[in-house]
Amino acid sequence: MTDKDGGPLPPDEALDDTMVAYRAPRQKSLRELQELDLDDESLTKYKQALLGPLPPVSDPCVPNVQVMRLTLMSEQAPGPITMDLSGDLVVLKNQVFVLKEGVDYRVKITFKVNKEIVCGLRCLHHTYRKGLRVDKAVYMVGSYGPSTQEYEFVTPVEEAPQGALARGAYVVLSCFTDDDRVAHLSWEWGLHICKDWQD
Repeated sequence: MTDKDGGPLPPDEALDDTMVAYRAPRQKSLRELQELDLDDESLTKYKQALLGPLPPVSDPCVPNVQVMRLTLMSEQAPGPITMDLSGDLVVLKNQVFVLKEGVDYRVKITFKVNKEIVCGLRCLHHTYRKGLRVDKAVYMVGSYGPSTQEYEFVTPVEEAPQGALARGAYVVLSCFTDDDRVAHLSWEWGLHICKDWQD
């Protein structure tokens, strides 16, 4: 399986997808939804409140979902650790993000929805050490309609592993996907768990 840009999904995610037999019905466009039942005034008002106005016609080359940033936030950190996902993702392979062992942290995902409603967004992180998967995290982000504003999703608090065996370099394969199994963004990045933030 591959994402829309031809990159492979994380291998375990590809396996997970083959086990699900559910097929979602054809998704209606935002315009189709707003044009349904125009003779029902209360339903029209409800849809207007729920869906908002139709977004302005945008560049057809712009993807429906754009993942802008991923930020590791910790009250014990000198500041937020931000990963820019709007540029060249190959650069992230050579960057190493340092996380102090044993600290509490949250992950904030910043993204935009440009054209149509997207259902069941989720962010997956497959963490590898020396070629072996040591962790899989799945964050259910939710369903969103198009907006000119960026959305933010913040995960629950987690604790970084600690101890001599936990310290060292990790490779993380991340994927932002939805219920239709569209991989909106897949990227690889390095994480180093250290005794301190500066190591």
